[in-house]
Amino acid sequence: MFTLASLPNWMTVMRIAITPLVAVLIWSDIEPLGYQFALYLYTIASVTDYVDGFIARWLKVESPFGEMLDPIADKLLIAAVLLALASVNKSGWLFLMPALIILIREFVISGLREYLAKQNISAPVTKLAKWKTTAQILALGFLMGAPGFPGFPLAHEIGLTLLWVSAILTIQTGSAYVKGALHHVGSLR
Repeated sequence: MFTLASLPNWMTVMRIAITPLVAVLIWSDIEPLGYQFALYLYTIASVTDYVDGFIARWLKVESPFGEMLDPIADKLLIAAVLLALASVNKSGWLFLMPALIILIREFVISGLREYLAKQNISAPVTKLAKWKTTAQILALGFLMGAPGFPGFPLAHEIGLTLLWVSAILTIQTGSAYVKGALHHVGSLR
């Protein structure tokens, strides 16, 4: 049932539903319309990522379900767009290297978060991690927007640069997160 209090969770669910559409539009490699539509949907999904959290805090309706689902929706969107772009991007290792760094970090940190959660240890998101996410969102937007809007000069280059910036921030935030969590992890066996 839809209520104002459930709006943030519905927005998160919508973000998950949009994700495969964005990926398929990129994989279809239809220039410029497919990329334009993918970028529009991606922008809606990215904006709702901010808006749903804002609404949940404003209405004081933060829920365990939303707290669990929101980061999953974020990771699904980023991973799906990275994989879809990898299938059509012609930049080779200049794209693949930062994309792999981002994807590997997400798996490692998700696993570590799950381990810590079982021990009732929270792992708050840092400001630098928010900057990393912003750089990722912008990078992917520029990279899918480049073929969609060929008149925008240097969009692909800006996207690649931002992707590398987000990969560097990914390494920094991931290593800081691992260092902070290591003293909670028992001996590795």
